[in-house]
Amino acid sequence: MKRFKLITMLSVSCSLLLMVMSGGVFAVETEKIITVASDATWPPMEMIDENKNLVGFNIDYMNAVAKEAGFKAVIKNTAWDGIFAGVEAGKYDAIISSVTITDKRKKAMDFSMPYVNAGQVLVVPVASPAKVIEDLKGKKVGAQIGTTGAMEIKKVKGVELKSYDEIGLPFEDMAAGRIDGVVCDTPIAANYALQKESYKGKFKIAGKPFTNENYGIVVKKGNKALLDLINKGIKSVQAKGIDKQLEKKWLK
Repeated sequence: MKRFKLITMLSVSCSLLLMVMSGGVFAVETEKIITVASDATWPPMEMIDENKNLVGFNIDYMNAVAKEAGFKAVIKNTAWDGIFAGVEAGKYDAIISSVTITDKRKKAMDFSMPYVNAGQVLVVPVASPAKVIEDLKGKKVGAQIGTTGAMEIKKVKGVELKSYDEIGLPFEDMAAGRIDGVVCDTPIAANYALQKESYKGKFKIAGKPFTNENYGIVVKKGNKALLDLINKGIKSVQAKGIDKQLEKKWLK
């Protein structure tokens, strides 16, 4: 009888142990992991630092969204030319890579709610009183050829547009005093005006963005469950002011 009771107790103990172990394994197996692609060539939004780490506004933002929504984001550096095809093929669950929300893109993929306005801004020397392009009438303002910034300058009578093949060149000319302002999108402005050591203390961003060019997180067309989860995280990040903290860190 005692032997039977002992065997019964051992059986119950083993069953409880297995239940506990199974619970632990189940918890690990059901932890939601979202693979996110990002082309780390667009500072200060996404880039590789001197220690070979993936860093930037978008990286911090995605991790904050994941934390608030209750999943883990595994972010992978991915070349731009294959980034959208990768999501379509299921290699990645999402993209956070300074992707502007457009009607054309919305036909092929789904976007989260906008998380940052990367619209055009005016960058001027720190001593300049200019707040808008109109304040620079009679002067030269630079932009990369064919960009929204160049088009915005053209709209203002009395301001001379100077076009450049790549965006770094107008900043070089402004540093040398050859032009009086540069118009570009907000992240680029933050990088050249606020992040680059060679230009720190020389330039400032005048005013706020004057065009709306919103970035969104991309998911495969029809993946409503993931889209809802990401939007949940974005709403929480915005409600808690985490986005403003990240803007101050990377974009101010």
